[in-house]
This record gives sequence, structure tokens and C-alpha cells, in this order.
Amino acid sequence: MQEIIETKLAPTPIGPYSQAIRAGGFVFLAGQIPLDPATGSVVEGDVAAQTRRVLQNIAAVLVAAGSGLSKVVKTSIYLKNLDDFGKFNQVYAEYFGETKPARSTVQASRLPREVLVEIDAIALA
Repeated sequence: MQEIIETKLAPTPIGPYSQAIRAGGFVFLAGQIPLDPATGSVVEGDVAAQTRRVLQNIAAVLVAAGSGLSKVVKTSIYLKNLDDFGKFNQVYAEYFGETKPARSTVQASRLPREVLVEIDAIALA
């Protein structure tokens, strides 16, 4: 059985997909980009500011699913420029601390709305 997860505390999907799906004891989150959920606009700033907004959005979706950042088991990171990895990693560590989920990080030549970072995640429900 699958359950669609939605919250107004994260951006409304900009395409035909769900913010997350809860299934089989897991929560599968769609990729989040640094959109302000109140305005739908990309947040201003560098990769650190954009990463912070992305992780706030992810946290909101996880809470709506009855989960949380401490239950994340895998993330996939898409950076526009791998030269931003250090700044990205500093903010990422603030949110995950000792949890340290498994992770993949790749450079993407282009991301939606020309953002600098996108993250998707899988968490325990």
C-alpha cells in the first residue's frame, strides 16, 4: 500500500509527482530544490543558503510523513558545481550531525529553475 504525503510547509510540486510516498516502512522523498514554500520562489544566495532551504523543505515533508531527519537512510545530492561541495557539506552536517545517512553526490549540468542544489531522500517511516 502506498500513501501520498503532502504538506504546505514544503513547496507544492512543480510537476506530476508527489512530495513523498510512504510505502513498505519507508518514506521516499522527491527531489527538493530551494523553493520558499510561501512564495514558490527560489531563495536568494549561495549554495549554503540554498542547501539550508532544501533541507528545511525535506524536514517538513518528513514530519508530515511521521518521520524525521534522524530516520533518513539515504540521500542523493545533485550540485550544479562540485566546487561548492565544501560549503554544501558544512550545511548538510548541521542537519544530519551523527546520523550520517548513506549518500551519493554528483555534479549535474543543469537543475530545475537553475538552482545550485537538489536533494532527494529515503527515510524510515
